[in-house]
Amino acid sequence: MLIKKRNQSHVRSKCRAFCKKFYNPIGFLLLFFSVNVHCATPEQIKLIQEAAEHHVLDTADKPVGSEVEAQASDIDPRVYATQCPEPLKTSSSSHNGSASYITVLVTCEPDDWKIYVPVKLTLTVPLVTASSPLTRGQVITSQNISISMVNLLLFKRQGFSSTEMVEGAKLKRNVSLGDVITANDICFVCRNETVMIRAQSAGMSITTKGTALSDGILGEQIKVKNDKSNRIIDAKVSGIGEVMVQF
Repeated sequence: MLIKKRNQSHVRSKCRAFCKKFYNPIGFLLLFFSVNVHCATPEQIKLIQEAAEHHVLDTADKPVGSEVEAQASDIDPRVYATQCPEPLKTSSSSHNGSASYITVLVTCEPDDWKIYVPVKLTLTVPLVTASSPLTRGQVITSQNISISMVNLLLFKRQGFSSTEMVEGAKLKRNVSLGDVITANDICFVCRNETVMIRAQSAGMSITTKGTALSDGILGEQIKVKNDKSNRIIDAKVSGIGEVMVQF
């Protein structure tokens, strides 16, 4: 009887070992498939990224003549996502085209899931750049400038969108080849130089000479001394070496 019980115990031990060896892999596989059944496929991830990119391209504020590129960040392949039966919906709290990143919310309403996708922006705008090295005091001509596409996110200073806006201006500092011409680089009216003061009223125009008391670019208001009366007046730069006042 004792021998029989020992044999039965031995058989049960072998059975438990066999079941443990057999069921552990099956349990792992069941767990694996239950966890991964709703993980996003590579195709779904691509669709989510494309939806986020199109949202940014369609909604980001863009200056006239600019070009925008959008690149969605990588998405964790373990993220929960199904094959949405409807077109994905997108939204974002920012439309700032000069931001480095815009976070887009991509949602599938029928299957009740959503994913936040950061999208990197590259915004380039046409700006006047030096087509040859320029030196201080040099007058800008159409031969030494050109229009180039410049990354606005890397260039924060005030530039010019057309060559006509800077032609004839004088440089206040050296400018290297390829550099953007900025408002701080030039003057249409330069300090201590003689300017033509044009005073206009309805049906009447008077001109006289004066001395600029500061540098100015087109459309900027500066102080000018009337050489004839020695009065200091406020005048708007209207051209190369010319200012205008209203009376």
